[in-house]
Amino acid sequence: MHLARFPRIHLAHLPTPLEPMPRLSKELGIELWIKRDDCTGLSTGGNKTRKLEFLIAEAEAQGADMLMTQGATQSNHARQTAAAAAKVGIDCHILLEDRTGYNNPNYNTNGNVLLDHLHGATTEKFPGGHDMVSEMEQAAEKKRSEGINVYVIPGGGSNATGALGYVNCAFELLGQANEMGIRLDRILHATGSSGTQAGLITGLCAMNANIPLLGIGTRAPQAKQEQMVYDLAVKTADKLGCAGVVNRSDVQANTDYVGEGYGLPTKSGVEAITMFAELEGLLLDPVYSAKGAAGLIDLARKGFFDKDERVVFLHTGGAVGLFGYDFVFEENRKWVSI
Repeated sequence: MHLARFPRIHLAHLPTPLEPMPRLSKELGIELWIKRDDCTGLSTGGNKTRKLEFLIAEAEAQGADMLMTQGATQSNHARQTAAAAAKVGIDCHILLEDRTGYNNPNYNTNGNVLLDHLHGATTEKFPGGHDMVSEMEQAAEKKRSEGINVYVIPGGGSNATGALGYVNCAFELLGQANEMGIRLDRILHATGSSGTQAGLITGLCAMNANIPLLGIGTRAPQAKQEQMVYDLAVKTADKLGCAGVVNRSDVQANTDYVGEGYGLPTKSGVEAITMFAELEGLLLDPVYSAKGAAGLIDLARKGFFDKDERVVFLHTGGAVGLFGYDFVFEENRKWVSI
């Protein structure tokens, strides 16, 4: 599959590392590895950078003056889009929706929000419950009426163009495993807007990799999450010229770890953050990667994985969001008097 047929700019530090997690493996009784897409390099990294390589190239090909996207207040996607726009010299405008109701000042001004503004993006805030796709269409039309050529990026960068970044990641991951001589039996990751999972499953199916992929949901119910991923995988395969390569049965999501809702931390997610930090020196974020890791940990404890399975957790990044959620960790602080 020849991805070089599609416009792309190189923003990410690739390939990202594929590393064992020996202490967490010992704790959970299975062999765990991690694909470090928190190390993509753009404004602290994260999974959206791979998508933006294709999205921004398309924007440049269309002569865009401005990138516009939307997300939650502490959106990792918004932060990486703002950074990518700064790097290529295109203006950026972001619509942020309050999906938590938090009034904490750090949540509303620190973490990803701070970096959005440091990268020069303009933002506007909406209360929860808005139709953000419609709001973004209206905002884009207003800018266009002012003579600005706006390129709209969907939330999470999740369309067929953005998903190419994770088709490429599937190729990269399997190539690393082949080079290292290790068999991969299963891949897990946090899934939300669907682009990461759709790209991965399209790439894995196109290579006939026979590696099950499980998305741990962070927002939608299972049926909706799986349908979103499948629909986008179909579009991605069509774009690549390999229509029909993904079957509905290839798309699997577990949404048992969402908790009370999107962006609302869970007890199991906080435990996952603590375990990864204390056992492996790795930082997760409360919105995505922590809930994905919580699913991994709980499934391991329940015996979901065979004892001889080698399981890869794809780290989608987002640790800068911790600075917007510092209040969640108050009771876990460890102080030592000297």
